[in-house]
Amino acid sequence: MTADEKIARIYPTKEEMSTRIARFRDLKGFDGGLADSNMPEAKRLLFNVIGFQPPPEEGMDTGSPVGALAARMSPIKISEGFNLGYCEALPGKGPMMHNHDTNETFCAITGQWRASWEVGGGEIDYFDLHPLDVISFPPGVIRRFENISDGPKDQYSLLMFVIAGDAPTAEFTKESLEEIDRAGLLDMEQNDSSDAPVWVGPHLDPSEFTPAQTGSS
Repeated sequence: MTADEKIARIYPTKEEMSTRIARFRDLKGFDGGLADSNMPEAKRLLFNVIGFQPPPEEGMDTGSPVGALAARMSPIKISEGFNLGYCEALPGKGPMMHNHDTNETFCAITGQWRASWEVGGGEIDYFDLHPLDVISFPPGVIRRFENISDGPKDQYSLLMFVIAGDAPTAEFTKESLEEIDRAGLLDMEQNDSSDAPVWVGPHLDPSEFTPAQTGSS
């Protein structure tokens, strides 16, 4: 049988592929750089893994989904149509309502997470995600996620997110921004212009995942 291949082959070396591997233990996360970063209920750590190159326009209300600094710290610096990262958060924590200009897909890794979205008329609906459950939001949907794990208040859970596009943009809703402003915490410069941002490694060790963390019985 003779078949014509339509996709050109390439043959990267191991050295070249070494720029395309990210070890979880070596990731560096950041808890700032977004409009809601100073809100106590929105505290979380974002780990840029693949892509998330800075979008063309960055400002107080719009920018990279992982923040301006983390957008420049990807261990796999590519722009090939998608981006991947992790979020660590304690129970009760998660971002405020926001929007994206491309698809955003969540996969719960440990713990339980609530993915909420606006359905119109000021109403909110949601699905709860257990480990390895996936939900995919199309562009334009006002959404948020929150760690709702029933466990120790000091135990982080892990969520993976995949966002389409080469340089995707996130935008907080006007209601979110007004709430942050009323709290006196709308201060992007405090998060993104620090001379010495505090980068931290993951709190979770995959080799130590327990049934309580994964939601298994």
